[in-house]
Amino acid sequence: MRLDKFLKVSRLIKRRTVANAVSDMGRVFVNGNPAKPAKQLKVGDKIEIEYANRIERVEVLIIPTGNVSVQDAINLYKVLE
Repeated sequence: MRLDKFLKVSRLIKRRTVANAVSDMGRVFVNGNPAKPAKQLKVGDKIEIEYANRIERVEVLIIPTGNVSVQDAINLYKVLE
């Protein structure tokens, strides 16, 4: 699954267009490297998102095949310290 779609489906970022913009600005890293929106994710990848006032680090646990309910979105990733 593409990075921008995963960020939207997992509810880490609310809209896919915003996920694209944030990735293009160089504020999203996958496994420590700057990532473009089309980056293909796999289970075990570590994503780091630089928000305006904080940094969120997560590990991909599940790659969904379609849309995910709000309750199940939290199960797609694990928050890292």
